[in-house]
Amino acid sequence: MGRSSTPGEGTRPRVRHADQLGWDESLYEEDGENGRGNRSGGRSRGTGGGERPGGSGDSGGGGDSGTPESGHRHGGPNRRSRRAAKGGKRRIMRWVASVLALLILGTGGAGYLYYEHLNSNIKKEDLTLGDKKMADHKANAAGQTPLNVLLIGSDARDSKENQKLGGAKETFGGRPLADVQMLLHLSADRSNLSVVSMPRDTMLKMPKCTDPKTDKVYPASTGNVQTNESLGRGGPGCTVATWYELTGITIDHFMMIDFAGVVSMADAIGGVPVCVDANIESRSRDGKGSGLKLEKGTTPIKGEQALQWLRTRYGFEDNTDLGRAKAQHQYMNSMVRQLRKGTKLTDPAKLMNLAEAATDALTVDKGLDTVKKLYDLAEELKKVPTKRITMSTMPNVYGTGTLKGRVFPKAGDAEQLFRMVREDIPLDGKASKRKATVTKDPSAPVGEIAVSVRNATRTDTLGPAGGRAGAVQKQLKDAGFAKTTVDTQNVTGAARTGILYPSADMEGDAQAVAKALGIPVSLVKKSTDVSGISLAVGADWREGGAYPAPKGQEKTPDSAEALNGEEEACMKVNPNYTWS
Repeated sequence: MGRSSTPGEGTRPRVRHADQLGWDESLYEEDGENGRGNRSGGRSRGTGGGERPGGSGDSGGGGDSGTPESGHRHGGPNRRSRRAAKGGKRRIMRWVASVLALLILGTGGAGYLYYEHLNSNIKKEDLTLGDKKMADHKANAAGQTPLNVLLIGSDARDSKENQKLGGAKETFGGRPLADVQMLLHLSADRSNLSVVSMPRDTMLKMPKCTDPKTDKVYPASTGNVQTNESLGRGGPGCTVATWYELTGITIDHFMMIDFAGVVSMADAIGGVPVCVDANIESRSRDGKGSGLKLEKGTTPIKGEQALQWLRTRYGFEDNTDLGRAKAQHQYMNSMVRQLRKGTKLTDPAKLMNLAEAATDALTVDKGLDTVKKLYDLAEELKKVPTKRITMSTMPNVYGTGTLKGRVFPKAGDAEQLFRMVREDIPLDGKASKRKATVTKDPSAPVGEIAVSVRNATRTDTLGPAGGRAGAVQKQLKDAGFAKTTVDTQNVTGAARTGILYPSADMEGDAQAVAKALGIPVSLVKKSTDVSGISLAVGADWREGGAYPAPKGQEKTPDSAEALNGEEEACMKVNPNYTWS
């Protein structure tokens, strides 16, 4: 990213389309059957590499370790002060490392080093550039709320180092692409963490975004657009808005990194073990591939080799991006295990290098704009045991015709995965019988609760189902909600039925509406977009009768290809990319 991965003044106006070269050179060319001289590799999806490097030290003590204690031993107070300062420096270094560990779910420590200097390294941008305000989280019975962080890997070639690492000269100066998109969902009780990857070739509707630097408005797309183009529509805040538009998952923070950041932090970590089931060389006769070359078995990788691993598509499994996503998940799991052993980062000089590299490589939202805030986030992430971390990929299906090689969210499965994240249901299947919290705030008498019902059943392929708002209005009136009206002006489509309320004193009323219709309490959200209780009858309720609430579907779809954090896997090598 250099200093910025988004276009600004002086940037050439040339715009790359998303199917041009990204994180893996010539990833998206269509050229026939697989083979060393001529491969298509199936899907040309991408979740390029470079989203999860970071570091951690061992757990350290807290407090002002540089403050002299009362009394002193042999050598006098100056010697003791020097010893205390030295010990404090070691603890500070451990703490700095723990800040960086938030990228890979690592450990933490105490203290801080070069605080203002490191703060100045961090680049900050707006959390979301969309018009739609994200709903507030709903607290569990203990008053805790979940935390969602979007990790973004940018393919920007906006510095000499990024250009050298990324290659593809024709892309220099073009808009960056969000070639890695991973959502980290930390449960409200901090017992588990779920990671959801979205393939870079996912086709979806883009929301309206406004570039805060130039005030340029990117209108909402009328057709489907490749998801990685969101980064070039004003910055990472548009990627956040795009995720919210598709999934309905409220995102609290984002963190973005580029090629150079991956390499510098992977070097500082000192090596992450990865495994392949055969010798691999990701390079074809016509120049495709990342250049990764490894022998069969387990090898610790770092620096540019780590970047190659994270970018490799040609050579893993069927040469599609599904294989690359699996490799990224395995790298992330392995890094977590390594850092939690506490054996990698004990050299203060290396920790200083890592602190400099990480803060210089990161672009974050303004809610994570200091080292202290990053540290606090790392402390939350480290509460999750490795065995409760689950990696997954958004269930998807191939496009056809002109969209061959692109993917779409898989109907049913994708929404089930998104719902589980929204409702804070662990993807590992443990403790999955938890119930949504019902507010203790009592509702008003139902006859006094005003409700506005609108028809939001329109979809990309279907028009609104006739009469749905009126039918639901009748159900509510039959249940005693005499002040129910129909909003005929707002016909914006919504994939899910939902109930919005504007302030805490109306939460009980909104939940009473949900209870009357059999709508899950998890679909009741606080929002400043409404002035009263608003019920949107979504595309999931196009037909009459009771609301079709999910019936205990708390199992992660098989198509999400979940991987546990403790699982040590070996990547399957495509036989056309082996060597002897």
